[in-house]
Amino acid sequence: MTTALLTSQGRQTLTPPRITERLDLELDFAKASLPARTRLTHPHILFSPIHYEPNYAYPLLVWLHGTGSNEKQLMRIMPVVSLRNYVAIAPRGMPVSKPDSLPSLDLSVSAILNRPKVQYDWSDMDAHLTAIEQRIFDCIAVAQERCNVADHRIFIAGFGNGGAAALRLATLYPECFAGAALFGSKMHDYYPVSPGWQMSQPCSVFLGVDAAASDNVCRMLELFYTAGITARVQEYADTEHLTPAMLQDLNRWMMQIVCQTKG
Repeated sequence: MTTALLTSQGRQTLTPPRITERLDLELDFAKASLPARTRLTHPHILFSPIHYEPNYAYPLLVWLHGTGSNEKQLMRIMPVVSLRNYVAIAPRGMPVSKPDSLPSLDLSVSAILNRPKVQYDWSDMDAHLTAIEQRIFDCIAVAQERCNVADHRIFIAGFGNGGAAALRLATLYPECFAGAALFGSKMHDYYPVSPGWQMSQPCSVFLGVDAAASDNVCRMLELFYTAGITARVQEYADTEHLTPAMLQDLNRWMMQIVCQTKG
């Protein structure tokens, strides 16, 4: 592979204008020639960096999209995060009923029939946790089979509920991830670890939050400290949207950890 690859399962790949010239191949991960454990993968997008070197073990970024988005969000963020530093993969969240909103002004039959009935999200309901975990780990296996990935440099990150799910998974399976990053969540009454709980091994966390969440963040940092989690906190003026500043900070944070874990 010598160019950036953005691939989706079973559907036409949508290409951001800035990186159109770098796309030259679409891979179908549902082909029967693949190993059985990844033959039936969930909808996802895989990103391979430009000037891919097969003999170099790349860090892997697992990206969990925000509420109402889907795996295609990866195509918009990687040109800002980095086109060279990482292999990245984004699974699609669980389908959930779309909440009622203001009625559309377009009352044509076509608009009504095409109005989306579901959206994709990362539920914190106990009934969905196992399925979410399986979906994420299946996609990690796909990335490991298609690209050369450093097993000790796997990061998981996301926006909004995707970030909360990333943080939850990293605290449950710290041996699987070099770090977890959360962006855009106000983190009201959300604590991924309980008082007195200890991590089985150290874990690094990046919290991109708004100033209004300061009380909850302080509480979370206390829990992280006792659990053995190293956390970095960065406040942003706008946490309702995923911004270039967030993604650039994510890249810098991951590269700091990568440089510390070389070898």
